[in-house]
Amino acid sequence: MDTGDVFDPQCPTRVVLDRIGDKWSMLVLLSLRDGPMRFTQLRTRIGGVTPKVLTQTLRAMEQDGLLTREVFAEVPPRVEYTLTDLGRSLHGPLSVVAEWAERHVSEILRCREKFS
Repeated sequence: MDTGDVFDPQCPTRVVLDRIGDKWSMLVLLSLRDGPMRFTQLRTRIGGVTPKVLTQTLRAMEQDGLLTREVFAEVPPRVEYTLTDLGRSLHGPLSVVAEWAERHVSEILRCREKFS
């Protein structure tokens, strides 16, 4: 497939931007950078995400090829989520965005106060 064009409203790259621009997807991706995690570990690490939303996010990211879900035949069953090569390739750009947000949050909040 040829390279997409994000400015073309008919281009599927818009769907990709929706996925990576979603805060929960970004936080899942950043959480999995150091290796596999279980659902509860992810939920604890991310904080503030409901089980339903996390489940939806994980399913969508799996469908997009960003992570894998592995079920271990144990009692109780153990499920781990791991980034794919594609997901790992996205970690660099998203970590830069996360660092920018952390560095500039105070400035953004000050600017917002001017409009309150």
